[in-house]
This record gives sequence, C-alpha cells and structure tokens, in this order.
Amino acid sequence: MRAALLEKNQQPLSFVEDIEVDDPGTGEVLVRVSHCGICHSDLTVVDMPGGTQLPCVLGHEAAGTVEEVGIGVTRLVKGDRVMLTPLPTCGACYYCSRNQPSLCVDGQNFMTGLRADGTSPFSRKGERVYQGFGLGGWGEYSVVDEGRAVKIDDDTPLEIACVVGCAIQTGVGAVLNTAKVEEGATVLVTGLGGIGVSIVQGARLANASRIIVSDPVAERRDYAANFGATDVLDPNEHDIVAKAIELTGGIGVDYAFDGAGHEKLIADCIAATRSGGTTTMVGAALGTLEMPVPAMFLTQEKKLQGCLLGSCNGHRDIPRFLALWRKGALDLESMITHRHPIADINVGLDDMRVSRGLRHVLEF
Repeated sequence: MRAALLEKNQQPLSFVEDIEVDDPGTGEVLVRVSHCGICHSDLTVVDMPGGTQLPCVLGHEAAGTVEEVGIGVTRLVKGDRVMLTPLPTCGACYYCSRNQPSLCVDGQNFMTGLRADGTSPFSRKGERVYQGFGLGGWGEYSVVDEGRAVKIDDDTPLEIACVVGCAIQTGVGAVLNTAKVEEGATVLVTGLGGIGVSIVQGARLANASRIIVSDPVAERRDYAANFGATDVLDPNEHDIVAKAIELTGGIGVDYAFDGAGHEKLIADCIAATRSGGTTTMVGAALGTLEMPVPAMFLTQEKKLQGCLLGSCNGHRDIPRFLALWRKGALDLESMITHRHPIADINVGLDDMRVSRGLRHVLEF
C-alpha cells in the first residue's frame, strides 16, 4: 500500500508504495482509508528527539470503507463506512464498568504501535512497521480490531467526518464528558489549534455563559471567535490570568482547559480558576511537565485532571457528534482549513509547525 512513513525522528517523512498489509485476523477489519487528519500528537512524535517505534505509519484521525472482515466480526460488513478511533471499548472491564471508557484495557496498546499480541499488521521488505496510535491512518489501508471502527451513515462525507476521530472527540469530549461543564459556567481555553477550537465548540454546546480564549496567533483567535468564543485575548498583550479574573467579576473561571500541553499554560489555567474550579489538561505534551503547585491549591479546593480522547466511548460519542453536526449545532466543515494529497504530508506538517490553519486533512 501507499503510505507516509516515519523512518527517523526529526526528519521529513517518506512517501512509499511498498508497505505490505496483513489480512484481517480474528475480530479485525481491513479498512481502506480515504481521509485522515494531521493531529498535533502526530507532529509531536515526528519531532521528538528520538523514538524506538520506527519505522512507523502515524495518523489516528481517519475515515474510510471496510474492505474485508475477519472471523468473528459481528458489527461490520464489507462496504460499511467507518470512522476509526484510537481507543476501543470492551464494555466489561474494570474501567468500562465504571464509565471510564477511554481507560479501557483493550485500548491501552494504542501507544505501542502493535496489536495486543505484540505483532503489527504492517511490514516492509520483511521488517516490521509500527502502526501509530493503533491505527496507522496515514496509510492507504488499516487493519484494526472491530472495536476501533465505528459505523457511520452511508451519506456521511468522509472528508468532513474524519476530524471527529480525534479533534472533536478530544475537545468536545473534554468539556461534556471529562469536565462536565454545566450551563451558565465560565470557561477559559488556552491554545487554539484543532483541539482548542474543539474545546470552544464544546463549551458553546454546553451553553457556557463566557468562553474566554487565548492564543498568540491572530488567525487562530479569529477562528475561535467564529466558533463561539466570547472574549478573545492575545497573550502578548494581556496577562491572561488577571484578565480572566477581571472578566469573571474577580472570581475566576469555573473551568479552564489547556489545549496545547504547555506547562506555562497549565499553570495559568490553575491560577485563573476560582476556588473550587477545575483545570483540565487536554493538549499532548512532549516530555516531562514541571509546574509549581501554589500552597493555596489545597485550601481553595482547586482541581487538576487529565483527559484522554475526551473520555469518549467512540461507539456512543461519534454518532452523537455527527448527529449534532447534522442539526447544525457542531461545525465540522470550518475545522478543515487545508487539504493535501498524501504525498504532500510534509507540507501539512510544516504548516502545523508554524501554526497555520486548524486541521489539515490528507486525502488518498
């Protein structure tokens, strides 16, 4: 198959046409990928100083059509249109039974680039190729457990729907599932890439009374305003913490979200929340975060929590988000600012490095 292949960190990806793909095994499906987004998490892997899971086909925001089904597959048939999600849910493990689907034991191999049995469905010249984030969506085909493929309506445009796979699940889910923002609450969002503006959309869906946003890139601040932000701040001109407290009548925001994975922004979020307020870390960070925790954190009962894929159950939330899109409550089209043929993957990555646009979608 054709694929964008990461062979060495901090180097351009190679566009190759000789990746070999296994037939789907028991409980697996073979999906022909038509579109896949470029997520900042992918860029983080490309740009990290060194990695052991190489060579690798990245991409985890993919949509396509089922080409083959393996033995025991019951949810899908050949020809089904599907969205792929990095985290499947079994529905029965310790975490699923406690309504924590993003922590399901079946999905925890997504960081290994391998199946649960330690194998990969991809190879090249007899050597193993890792399947990034359990999907490998920057390849023409993906072999996944059927739990990672969510059936969608036949008339759903795959070039639009693919952004639900990560950006929307993560950002909107962070608001509705992880933080559980209630109507009338005040919200701060720092970092306005694809994840950040999805958080803004989630806050709008939750009917937050004030959605304060911050990003140094003017274009992204404009995007956020169009998606529903009520107060748009340039961190080069404003003290974000002071301004957020001022805009909430000296109280501080109820909920703050970091969409960039930056320790300074997380610290600002903690400082900008009111007593009893909650900060949710959503953006993927590179390396170790070191942040001072203020002494008053305890007595003010502030909360700091992580968020993995918006605490989503793909089989519940992907149809829900697509239904919201169909009724006009969720804007997917405006999320996609650039489209590239798969052979131009490095153009899209370079654009993301300079914060150009929101979501870049690759097309096969």
